[in-house]
Amino acid sequence: MRQILSLKYRPQTFDEIEGQEHIKKTLKKAIAHNKIANAYLFCGPRGVGKTTTARILASCLNCTSFSEPTISPCGKCLSCRDIKYSRSIDVLEIDGASNRQIDDIRNLRENAKYAPVFSRYKIYIIDEVHMLTREAFNALLKTLEEPPPHVKFIFATTAPHKLPETIISRCQRFDFRKAGVEEIVSRLKKIAQKEGIKIEESALYTIARRSEGAIRDGEVLLDQIAAYSDKVITVQMVEEILDIIPEETFFSYFALLKEGDKGKLLAFLEKLSQSSYDPIEFYSGLIKFFRTLLLVKNDLPAKILGLSPEDYQKFQKEVDTTKEEEITRILSRLLDTEEMMRRTFFPEILLEVISLKLLSRDD
Repeated sequence: MRQILSLKYRPQTFDEIEGQEHIKKTLKKAIAHNKIANAYLFCGPRGVGKTTTARILASCLNCTSFSEPTISPCGKCLSCRDIKYSRSIDVLEIDGASNRQIDDIRNLRENAKYAPVFSRYKIYIIDEVHMLTREAFNALLKTLEEPPPHVKFIFATTAPHKLPETIISRCQRFDFRKAGVEEIVSRLKKIAQKEGIKIEESALYTIARRSEGAIRDGEVLLDQIAAYSDKVITVQMVEEILDIIPEETFFSYFALLKEGDKGKLLAFLEKLSQSSYDPIEFYSGLIKFFRTLLLVKNDLPAKILGLSPEDYQKFQKEVDTTKEEEITRILSRLLDTEEMMRRTFFPEILLEVISLKLLSRDD
């Protein structure tokens, strides 16, 4: 049976994780010096590797190929394989959303008293831990503060502000950040090479930007797009499949603004409204487009902006003939009316009015 890419290429060691260097370095040192905490709290947005890191940490602690915890689990022993395939009876993954009541935590406390069957530690990985009820958190406190020596807790959450301070203070907290576009591109490129997926580099950048910092989302999107065609995947294919407004559309809009022809500009917007593109999404794209122009104008490199070399050259060519004051003026106007655009019942008409005002230099 075919595995989806995000599962097939799920990291099994710290070194395989893309990014999160501060977390990998700290956990490795803690394991190497045998300074392992009773409880860990992994915080961060979705798709950035919290649960994956929790599994790797569990493998490090329970790998039976070594006489003590290791920073490089073998991946071959029974413990490592059971953790990989989510069938370990000593490493229990619990969904906080569906096991959130006090009775669920009471059962956990009762089971925690018993020693692990095959492994060094009994490890509880609770995902979306912020979903537990107040009573469940209170029931967990004592066990969390003084757990049996064979028990470790790893909590993962996208909303640490919803956790009681009494829980947070008993954990070592690690904050996961969103992955950069370059990190996602690097990851997707490795997977594409292993899978024999032919894809343009600019297309990888488009997928990475759409992922918005979540490597898992990027892998899912690559899987989806690879199923669409066995030919070379182009930027145009990615934009079509994911319904992304092409970057060229924003360049064309700016060109019409600089040309100053009201008729052509309104005709362009009318054609846009007849397409499948959401006017609010187009408006948000305009803000990002002019922000990128402003940053390129101020010599920020392509790597920081998450642009392919080809795309960066397009922006550079545009800013070479545009004054910074003009870019700032347009961007300010768009930001001033952003809330109005989100609230209006007639976004197409408002977009036309704003665009005509942008033609004026009397802002």
